[in-house]
Amino acid sequence: MTTFDHAWIAAHIPHHGSMCLLDHVVGHDAQRVRCIARSHRASDNPLRSHGRLAAACGIEYAAQAMAVHGALLADGTEPRPGFLASVRSAMLHVGRLDDIAQDLEVEALRVTGDSGTVLYDFTLRAGDRLLIEGRAAIVLDVAMPDLNGAQA
Repeated sequence: MTTFDHAWIAAHIPHHGSMCLLDHVVGHDAQRVRCIARSHRASDNPLRSHGRLAAACGIEYAAQAMAVHGALLADGTEPRPGFLASVRSAMLHVGRLDDIAQDLEVEALRVTGDSGTVLYDFTLRAGDRLLIEGRAAIVLDVAMPDLNGAQA
């Protein structure tokens, strides 16, 4: 049985080192993924600014959960690259995350998708407390320009 821990996550999403924010997957199926994160309390969290981790940074946690979901659905094949295209209806119920003592539960629910885009609802919770919620659109297989402006 595969353990979807921090090492597995870091090997399957494009975020490496301290930028890989999620610790492990606690559940998933074809529509949903739930992950746990502890990095919001780390003093060296790369998203901190002026010693604080703003609640809006939770959107990055959610985006990484969506990337994890894509990797899980790829089932051993190379996951399709995706880019966060938009965030809508985001509600930040707290001002910051670094002062949350509990682990974060990050959930992404695939609402719909096709060959080019995927739409997710997401939440971040600490226990029963809802911290952040919203909806995000992911665009798949977008070619990134190289430093010289040519398409990769």
